Amino acid sequence: MPDPNGFLRYDRRLPARRPVPVRISDWREVYPPAGEELIREQATRCMDCGIPFCHDGCPLGNRIPDWNDLVRTGNWDAAVDSLHATNNFPEFTGRLCPAPCEAACVLGLGGQQPVTIKQVEVEIADAAVARDGLRPRPASVSTGRSVAVVGSGPAGLAAAQQLARAGHTVTVYERDDAIGGLLRYGIPDFKLEKQHIDKRLAQLTAEGVRFRTGVEVGVDVTAEQLRAEHDAVLLACGALQGRDTPETPGRALRGVHQAMAHLVAANRVVAAAGDGKPAPATLPDGTPIDAAGKHVVIIGGGDTAADCLGVAHRQGAAGVHQLDLYPEPPAERDAARDPWPTWPWVLRNYPAHEEGGERVFAVAVQEFVDDGTGQVRAVRIAEVTVEKVDGRRIVTALTGSEREIPADLVLLAIGFEGTEEQPLLAQFGVTRNGRGAIDSGPDWQATDGVFVAGDMHRGASLIVWAIAEGRAAAAAIHTYLGGVGDLPAPVDPARQPLAAR
Repeated sequence: MPDPNGFLRYDRRLPARRPVPVRISDWREVYPPAGEELIREQATRCMDCGIPFCHDGCPLGNRIPDWNDLVRTGNWDAAVDSLHATNNFPEFTGRLCPAPCEAACVLGLGGQQPVTIKQVEVEIADAAVARDGLRPRPASVSTGRSVAVVGSGPAGLAAAQQLARAGHTVTVYERDDAIGGLLRYGIPDFKLEKQHIDKRLAQLTAEGVRFRTGVEVGVDVTAEQLRAEHDAVLLACGALQGRDTPETPGRALRGVHQAMAHLVAANRVVAAAGDGKPAPATLPDGTPIDAAGKHVVIIGGGDTAADCLGVAHRQGAAGVHQLDLYPEPPAERDAARDPWPTWPWVLRNYPAHEEGGERVFAVAVQEFVDDGTGQVRAVRIAEVTVEKVDGRRIVTALTGSEREIPADLVLLAIGFEGTEEQPLLAQFGVTRNGRGAIDSGPDWQATDGVFVAGDMHRGASLIVWAIAEGRAAAAAIHTYLGGVGDLPAPVDPARQPLAAR
């Protein structure tokens, strides 16, 4: 049985991050390995609660108390098996997920710090690589049925792996030049070094998954062709339509860009350098989008904004301001607003924030200021209040609070409006709903034989939701194709995160 006093004997601890001056000089991951002694100590803090609410916080249904106790007792091989039973890619989630499971940890109910679930997870995942190099698990018998997966992000890859292991022939189509979707070019290396993606791709390839890059479905290959070549199609194209602010004066100035454009360009530079092919950070049309020597303003307060902040530091920005529309959150959960075990609104300090820059809360951009040549030179901001009236957000600027912040590069990290409008939608006969996502029936079908999962179905969300939906859609496809037995389906299409009612 678990140690019932572990949380009393040990405080929550994480491995020390690499020193700021060192890590901003390269693109390697911020966190070093934790070490077995530290991670066993932290796993010991798990009480194996009678009702483990961490299971409800995680849509994957990860067996968190099980693998915590296996780590505590040093049974790493069993911990690896337990972790992979519910999660195809724990080395991704352990690095990238904000850990709603930790917000739901029962220790939080008693005023204690939650178990370091995310850190234990990534250490088990890395142990799997060290122990057996992600041993492939190819199907022993082929079903003779074929599935096309459109999109190679976490939802598409999870579905592809599940279906291939069930004996189906799977082909993944990716319009980019490399597999990985947002993981490949949207997430900086200091959060996820791309070797982790490549190791998984080697495993999937050995399991029979076929990959076709540089193929845009709807353009290079039609929906009709996919339907003719495959028995089922899964659409997992993500939700990359960035939210914009076209009504703000000066939006069309040079130097004002979507945040994702900056992240993709920076990731391509890092990837090229790794291949020995140095390249400048530019947009597809050749426009420079490098923060070096520039005053950078990042608009937005979430993960994407923090990623841009870390990139700007590593590119050598002269200074960075990060603007947030909302007031500064509290340091601790407000139980009246966000009761345990729901996801709380609290101030989240990412590693990039300790590297530099200034955060400014409760402000909104009134104008992007022209330098007289069509290039942005500043943003004019005002302090604001934000209210919800009949479900609508009302933003009110405070009179006399306007001021300017120097800006040579402005990055819009204000969220996403759903999946992009693209030719494949009309060709498959599906349309975006009011949230910019694609609806499905209870069996994950958007239309006959065409399934949808991940951010394309849910809207921009967490990586654990993408993997959970990919696994569930794979189970539905397996049933649709007449597969023998059931695949695990951790969520249904209507499932929502924990929320107070």
